[in-house]
Amino acid sequence: MAHTWDPGHYLTYAGERGRPFVELLQRVDADAPATVVDLGCGPGNLTALLAQRWPGARVTGLDSSPEMVEAARAAEPGLAFAVADLRDWVAGDAPPVDVLLSNATLQWVPGHLDLLPALAGRVAPGGWLAFQVPGNVDEPSHTIRTGLAAEERFAAHTAGVAVPSSHDPATYLEALAGLGCTVDAWETTYLHVLTGEDPVFTWVTGTGARPTLQALPDGLREEFAAEFRRRLAAAYPTRPYGVVLPFRRIFVVAQVPGGVDR
Repeated sequence: MAHTWDPGHYLTYAGERGRPFVELLQRVDADAPATVVDLGCGPGNLTALLAQRWPGARVTGLDSSPEMVEAARAAEPGLAFAVADLRDWVAGDAPPVDVLLSNATLQWVPGHLDLLPALAGRVAPGGWLAFQVPGNVDEPSHTIRTGLAAEERFAAHTAGVAVPSSHDPATYLEALAGLGCTVDAWETTYLHVLTGEDPVFTWVTGTGARPTLQALPDGLREEFAAEFRRRLAAAYPTRPYGVVLPFRRIFVVAQVPGGVDR
């Protein structure tokens, strides 16, 4: 079952979600790129930062979700957005771009490590490939979902649903350095202090847990959500100042040399 995205839900805690994008962008040392592509642009609020950083560039946001692209076009009418699957775009024959940035998207592409040569190949010589992926799959926010989805009452519906996955920074560094790129790779664990009712549940059901919930039929979905909510609340207790969500992120910025096999 293909899942859909809810831009409004996704934008809950937009500040916390956007911070890694800003920190990734700061490490891209491109002076005056002519073409910039945001691969997996979501609702477009962060794509606008690319246009601010490089006002002379032609900035394009691409996303496989029609809902996200519709929201992006409404929010940022001065920018270009299109519906496109990442894998189809990589396999296409459009001219190379000067900056290719992908924020919190590659984790949804199975086998995305094998796509890195093709992604680098879509960047012009001397250009930049930058991406950020979550690295928190071992945290309760993910392991609770995995365990609950595997229970007998849910397993028949949740087997095979999309779940995010990623690699350590060293793995990405080795893969891109092997292509001749100059690579800067690092990780950061944010301690997001969230407020509101069941904030971790709100966070994960806007992203990583969304496909699981959509795969469940009415009745079971509500049963799953209630138990998921209860277990998350126990794992992430409310403190006087809010709920702390540790969130590990993996960052990679690579400059592509002229010698990369295109």
